[in-house]
Amino acid sequence: MKTLIKNNVLIISTLLILSSLSSCSKKVNFLTSSVVPAARGYVKINNDKNKNYVIQMQLSELAEVQRLQPPKQTYVIWMVTEQDISKNIGQLKSSTGLFSKQLKASFKTVSSFKPTQFFITAEDDPSIQFPGTQVVISTDSF
Repeated sequence: MKTLIKNNVLIISTLLILSSLSSCSKKVNFLTSSVVPAARGYVKINNDKNKNYVIQMQLSELAEVQRLQPPKQTYVIWMVTEQDISKNIGQLKSSTGLFSKQLKASFKTVSSFKPTQFFITAEDDPSIQFPGTQVVISTDSF
């Protein structure tokens, strides 16, 4: 009987740990882009020990920003918060300059704001406070 109780406690503990880990992590795919249809990517969102949101982004096949019509200088990453505010959270860069020949890029940041959507715009100024009209790729709201 004691063995049965210990096994049940172990199973319940394991399930609780697994459910708590999965509830802290979310993966959101980018939608197919009408501007750069070959572009693919995703965003992973986790909580850190301070209850901040750790945001990791991976993209591939995103065209060089100078090749867009009209050409721009950089890609800017935006996060929509729970309060429906779009925040500039950074500039998209690859490991070998703005974009490698493989057209792969990654991004990582931490935010205290809860995200509800991400999108990337093509811009001339990476420090702009409001997104321009050239949205290149986005996620659904989640």
